[in-house]
Amino acid sequence: MKAEELIKKYLEFFKKREHTIIRSAPLIPENDPTVLFTTAGMHPLVPYLLGQAHPGGKRLADVQKCIRTGDIEDVGDNTHSTFFEMLGNWSLGDYFKKESLTWSYEFLTNELKLDKSKLHVTVFAGDNDAPRDEESAKIWKSLGLPGSQIHYLPKEDNWWGPAGETGPCGPDSEIFVDTGKTACSKDCKPGCKCARFVEIWNNVFMQYNKTKDGKYEELKQKNIDTGMGVERTTTMMQGKKSVYETELFTPLFKVLEQDSNNISARIIVDHIKAATMMLGDEKGVLPGKSGQGYVLRRLIRRAVRYLEKLNIDKKKISDVSKEVIKMYKERYANLESKKDFIIKQLNKEVDNFYNTLSKGLSKFNQLIKDKCELTGEDAFLLYQSFGFPIEMIIEEAKNNDVGADITGFENELAKHQELSKAGADKLFKGGLADNSEETKKLHTATHLLLEALRRVLKSDVRQRGSNITAERLRFDFKFDRKLEPDELKKVEDLVNEQIKKALPVKKEEMTFEEAKKAGAQAEFEGKYKDKVFVYSIGDFSKEVCGGPHVSNTKELGSFRIKKEESIAAGVRRIKAVLE
Repeated sequence: MKAEELIKKYLEFFKKREHTIIRSAPLIPENDPTVLFTTAGMHPLVPYLLGQAHPGGKRLADVQKCIRTGDIEDVGDNTHSTFFEMLGNWSLGDYFKKESLTWSYEFLTNELKLDKSKLHVTVFAGDNDAPRDEESAKIWKSLGLPGSQIHYLPKEDNWWGPAGETGPCGPDSEIFVDTGKTACSKDCKPGCKCARFVEIWNNVFMQYNKTKDGKYEELKQKNIDTGMGVERTTTMMQGKKSVYETELFTPLFKVLEQDSNNISARIIVDHIKAATMMLGDEKGVLPGKSGQGYVLRRLIRRAVRYLEKLNIDKKKISDVSKEVIKMYKERYANLESKKDFIIKQLNKEVDNFYNTLSKGLSKFNQLIKDKCELTGEDAFLLYQSFGFPIEMIIEEAKNNDVGADITGFENELAKHQELSKAGADKLFKGGLADNSEETKKLHTATHLLLEALRRVLKSDVRQRGSNITAERLRFDFKFDRKLEPDELKKVEDLVNEQIKKALPVKKEEMTFEEAKKAGAQAEFEGKYKDKVFVYSIGDFSKEVCGGPHVSNTKELGSFRIKKEESIAAGVRRIKAVLE
């Protein structure tokens, strides 16, 4: 079964069961300071999982484009890829465990024709916070699964959330397929590291709320959140050993003129695909020194290093990118409309990297002057600041008859990774579910800011990113020059003028086409039938948005711009607060 057929079958299956098929959210999360990229279908739906009404109703399904970078060092093995698509269906306070598990079972056995004897499931074993999930086990047995194919696992395996320190969470039930590989031991079961069992679907039951004092209370609105990876399921359905052997990657290897079993070639096509998707996203991201831009830059530069390793011309990067666009343009129309921009940015970053490498080689020669060994600190400097992979560092050291302190390098790398993890933990600490009054106010202020920029600059200013915490807003927008002090003052004054007018914030539900005709601001990609919310702030601003917002601008206080700066070519950033 091809990936396209899998997606079509999935969406049609849940459409027949009264689910609204919603469009994929952008890869760059809007107004979410807790994650750099959308890593699951659940992320864009957090406000609705918390109780806000969704324009599509209480039953939803989609195929969501995702980016995960935590496993970047594992890319190239049989299962890991940076960009992937996730199929999901949700119940927002409607159906619960029985329907969710029954439909999962029916889809796998009736639509995908999987052998029932090969299906294994896991359920929550219970602990002091919540009881053993006997309800799910009972449902699985009623569907025909014998007890030997139902496994109880602890919280670390069968529990989701909360996303932050507090919020919605609950047990889950994961579905695995027995590949038939030889068991590693008599206790081999789903979750075992030997990869005999491949996870294919996860059903999360959001039935608890974790409070600040660590208690787990029953939620009034119980939700269902499920996820099925397109790449992994396609691989399994086709009987392939690797995701790189499916049609989701094979056309890229043909362009590269390399075998799909070559690890270096896998890394190249994976990274270029992910980079293409980032550059072509509705919210857009450019190579940079921090955040999403840093991840994008790292992917492109890593691809270049492996191209050199295989002695492949750098022009192949744009060729592979064009093939990615061709493969996905029907599902993500933005890729085609931004094709020239994508290729231009890729080529620009590749050229910049070659210049950096040249500087790096010069720095290398300085570091080894009159020395017999390159220190671990120096090796890490070349790795971190000039993009030298450790293999290149070792090779250059060997060519210059000097040693390289690899142990010292690994220690420095470990320190850096620990700091990065701490930073990520801090980033995630706020939780995806921050729906506080402070964030509502700042989110509403971004609408006023965007419209004020348009009016003052007399330009079609486009949003390129937004990051909101309870303390401040950070707003990225497309503009090709630094704003003058008087322009910033005019923007600030115009926003405060609207706040003082006590403008009502009105929410309307309509289709994307209706929103477009009504003059609402949004990134309109392709044609969509699904409903959206349009927020109007008096007659000043009108935008397609998912919230949250205040009901009147008088709640905002005083708006103050603290900083305006460049973060990439043609992209500016404003940091502002409400006082």
